[in-house]
Amino acid sequence: MPKPLTLGEIASRLGGRLVSGAGILIEQVGSLEHAGPRQIAFFSGPRYRAQLAATRAGAVVVPAAAAQQTRLPRIVSDNPYAYFARVSQLLNPAPAPVPGVHATCQIDPTARIAASAKIETGAVVGAGAQLGERAWVGAGCYLGDGVSIGADTRLHPLVTVYAACRIGERVIVHAGAVIGADGFGMANEEGRWLKLPHIGRVLIGDDVEIGANTTIDRGTVDDTVIEQGVKLDNQIQIGHNCRIGAHTAMAGCAGVAGSAVIGRHCTVGGAAVILGHLSLCDGVHVSAGTVISRSIRKPGTYTGMYPFDDNASWARNTALIRHLAELHARVGALEKPRRKKRKAANG
Repeated sequence: MPKPLTLGEIASRLGGRLVSGAGILIEQVGSLEHAGPRQIAFFSGPRYRAQLAATRAGAVVVPAAAAQQTRLPRIVSDNPYAYFARVSQLLNPAPAPVPGVHATCQIDPTARIAASAKIETGAVVGAGAQLGERAWVGAGCYLGDGVSIGADTRLHPLVTVYAACRIGERVIVHAGAVIGADGFGMANEEGRWLKLPHIGRVLIGDDVEIGANTTIDRGTVDDTVIEQGVKLDNQIQIGHNCRIGAHTAMAGCAGVAGSAVIGRHCTVGGAAVILGHLSLCDGVHVSAGTVISRSIRKPGTYTGMYPFDDNASWARNTALIRHLAELHARVGALEKPRRKKRKAANG
């Protein structure tokens, strides 16, 4: 069970403006709809006003604009959801690994493993691999030759990290992820496919999180790079030679084809696709289900979703839609004199 904190202790540690109830004991976080008297919830805007009025939560985190919309004990924050996340971290700290290597593991004698690291049942650690302080390798994981795992990084069960890949500090890799498999690099010779050996690596920065069953391919020649603070959801595919900029977040089932470069502080919605060899500048936000088929050099939100059709019709309609705004302006200009005449006729 997490250690309870008073509302005053929470505000003292995390900041924010406390409005009454400093001594209230908070045991856990909860939603406005389901929280009880010893839980804290958050309120983000008018859409949830009815839930705020009806909540049984012991306290809430609210924005300044809503500070007077409830009589509950509350903490006022500029970003209630981020504050709520920090409260949850306080009340639900990550477990610390109990050092040790399970007897069923296969550890190459040349591997270097910190004394504070933990390796669970059936894991395999290859020649020359390195595990940093308090690294935690889950049951059934495979770490190839020369793999490097940084301090305080956790690999959940059945993660595979191919040879020579490097993972930074405080990284979380969820079950079933595969880091460093060969990319889909093939050359066509007279109708037959020739496999191109992939001699690059995958380099993952600090504070990255990688979702369950996500795959990140190693580079063909150069490395595939995931910069610090990147957050990848479940079942994402990152192709060979890609570079994902720092603090970018991608939702489930997104796909990034080989050699694409995505900037920093970008977001990519679920099931979006970014074609190969494209570049997205910093601050680009791709909506769910969107296919990015050309490079983007201006920050902003990009969306592209409309019904499928047979390919020939789709291509014609796409060409027309791209000029729709221009056509609308031309029609408006042609209609303007007629509107004036009708207005004059109607007095």
